[in-house]
This record gives sequence, structure tokens and C-alpha cells, in this order.
Amino acid sequence: MKRLRWLADLAACGLLVGTGPVFADAVTDWNAIAQTTIAANRPGAPGALDSALVQIAVHDAVQALDHRFEPYQVDIHHAKGSPSAAVAAAAHDVLAGLFPSQSASLDATYFDYIAANGLGNDPGLDVGHQVAIGILPLQRKQPSVVDPFVGSNETGHWRPTPSFLGNPPAPPSGSAMLAPWMADSDPFALTSPTRFRPGPPPALDSAQYTRDYNEVKSLGGFASTALTTLTRTAEQTDLAYFYSGNAIAQWNEVLRSLADQNLHRLSDSARLLALANIAMADSIITAWDSKRFYFYWRPLTAIREGDNDGNAQTVGDPDWQPLINNPNYPDYYSGYNSVTASMTRVLALFFGTDRMSFDIKTAVPAAVIKTRTYKRFSDAAQDVVDARIYLGIHFRTADEVARTQSRLVADWVFKHALLPLDDDDNDHHHDHGDDNDHQHGHGD
Repeated sequence: MKRLRWLADLAACGLLVGTGPVFADAVTDWNAIAQTTIAANRPGAPGALDSALVQIAVHDAVQALDHRFEPYQVDIHHAKGSPSAAVAAAAHDVLAGLFPSQSASLDATYFDYIAANGLGNDPGLDVGHQVAIGILPLQRKQPSVVDPFVGSNETGHWRPTPSFLGNPPAPPSGSAMLAPWMADSDPFALTSPTRFRPGPPPALDSAQYTRDYNEVKSLGGFASTALTTLTRTAEQTDLAYFYSGNAIAQWNEVLRSLADQNLHRLSDSARLLALANIAMADSIITAWDSKRFYFYWRPLTAIREGDNDGNAQTVGDPDWQPLINNPNYPDYYSGYNSVTASMTRVLALFFGTDRMSFDIKTAVPAAVIKTRTYKRFSDAAQDVVDARIYLGIHFRTADEVARTQSRLVADWVFKHALLPLDDDDNDHHHDHGDDNDHQHGHGD
């Protein structure tokens, strides 16, 4: 009962992401705390790297005591204690190391958790501390000096875009690319950021580009103009807003819910959350490699320059605006779809099926529907492809390539990382997710 009251108090104070029921174990408890901490201190794509690091530490802390799956980095011999204690200590120490300014609040949360669960003298705490010492040096840090990346004003190239008063908040107009250094970050499981770099985006005079251009122009605008009549429905607008928030926190909440409902061992929950967050982080790194390498323009720039792109089928509109302001990085390919596709693919592989009922929530104020229920992981992935077009911030190709490449990343992670140490454990985690795509990326 103490633990239930503690979690309720934590949720009321806003330290747990989401508004669902009390979570079932230390792995999901500390994932919720981690997601709230990361969202408050390093929002956006770089937070994916922090999220992976925390879940790696949690996984290794559990495996030091459970010995069912390969550790990622830290293997402690003759470890003793409660896995819950090890999880709390490892997650706390990594978060405090990532965000030193939050140490006081994280300490308070940690000691309250330990007291509420009767873990004050548990030797598992020392296991978690040791794991964190081994994991923290793996942090992917922003270089002390970063040259701003602003693309170019050449036709087809990304350049910083303006923000508009009528649209939801965005980076200041003309912002340089967010975190270009991530394109060079070491992946957590892949051998290189370029391992799954796709081919180039569509040529501006191609039929594919023409279709993409005219679709986002009519479906993704903020309002009709003299040259563009919008065809987006109210339902499509609501779907767009639903998937315009924090994708990392959104999908980690799905992970927690499915783990709580379907998994009964801490080591399974820890492995699922670690695999999904590793795949997500490596997908984001891969996406940033492509964004910086190709630096393809956003629909906003393309549509305003449509009369100057050498394609007679793309009529320009100098007054066109997207439904929301553009994030400050290139179009090709989509980061949000990278998060979604990697997460949903790992879930399908882990549970052995694409067909699974789950809820996903949004905290975006403009969204009317706050919770959506799906029966297939791939259906949610398809909705995100469409939603980012309805928002006016991506061409369809950027969304679909993100889905393809990020599924390939997830496949790689699932086949190469945190493997079962006993073949019997593999019985429930076969590589037979029920998606039928057989797509290939480019090698190194």
C-alpha cells in the first residue's frame, strides 16, 4: 500500500508521464520517471540517446541478478539483492549523471521510492550503482564546439524556415539544424550511422516528387490561400495533431502499458524497453545521418519555390504555410516516423505478432481525441506516416522511407543485441513479427 500511495503522489506531482493506472514493476516505474526527466531537460531527438542509455542500464542491472539475457556492457559476477533495487539505483544514477542540475529532485524521488518499497538496505542497490558507473561513460555527448548547419539556398536544398504566429510554437524563425552532431554519433547496436542510409530523395522533375508535392500542398496547409484549396478533413486534422507531440515519451508509455499487461518478469520488461529504446536511438542517429547528408527541403520551402523548381506540374504558392511550424532540420527522412517504426517493429518482433491491441495517448492540446486504440502495430505506424503529411511538414516519401529504414534498424537490433543466454527463453521471442515487407537498406 505504501508503494501505491507513493506512485499516486508521484503522478499527481507530474513526475510520471501519462495518466494511466499505477505501474506494475520497477522497470516501468523508472521508465516513467526517466521519460519525464528527459522531456523536461533534453526534449526532442537528442533525448532518444539519453532514453536508450537509461534503459540499457536498467537491463544490465536486472541481468546482473537474473542472467537470462546478454548484458549490453556491464556483467557483475556473484551479484546479490533485489532486481527492483538494482533498477532504481541504476536508473537514478544514470539520470543524475546525465542531468546534474536535477540531482536534488532525482535524489528525493529515489529515496522516497526506496523507502516506499522497503529496499533501504538491499544489496541490489550496490549492483545498480556499479552498473551505472559502467554505463555512464557510454553517453553520446554534444561536442563542445558545433558548427551550425544551415543547408543552402539552392533549389531542392533545406534551409532554415520561418515560423508563423497562427501555428503552434516552433523553434525561432531561421534556426540552424538541431543537433547536427547526432549524424556522427556512435549507434548503440548498429556498426555505423550510415549502415542503413537510403538512396536519395526523389528528383524534383520526377513523377514521385510531383505526387508528393501536390499531396502535401492540398492536405498539409494551415489555411486555404488564393492559390491552394485545402482538402484535409476534420478527422485528418485531428490525427495530425494527435501525432505532433513528444514521440519518445508517447511510445515509451505504450511500452510500459504493454509490459505491465503482458510481462511477468522484470528481465522481460527490462529487455523489451532496452531493445525498443536502442532501436529508436539508432533509428534517430540513422535519420540524422540522412537529413544532414541529403539536406532535402521541407514542403514549406518547396511549395513557396514551386514555380522555380523546373517542374511544370508543381505550381508554387508564396503564401502557403504548414499546419504546424517546421522542426529545425531537413525533411528527408522523418524523425517521428523513425521513432514510431522502430518502436512498433520491436514490439511486433518481441511479441511475435503485429496483431495486438493497445492504446496510445497524446498530450497535444489541439487534439480532440486524446486516446486511440489500435489492434495492429503497423496500423499505428501507417497513421503516423499520414499524420506528418497532414501537418504539412513532410513529403510522403520522407515518411515512408523513415518507416522502411527504421524497421530495418529494429530488425538488426533485435537479431544482434541482448540475446537470450538460454535457448528456452527464445521460445517466446522469435523473429516473426507479422509485417510482410522485405526491404533492404544500403550497406556501409
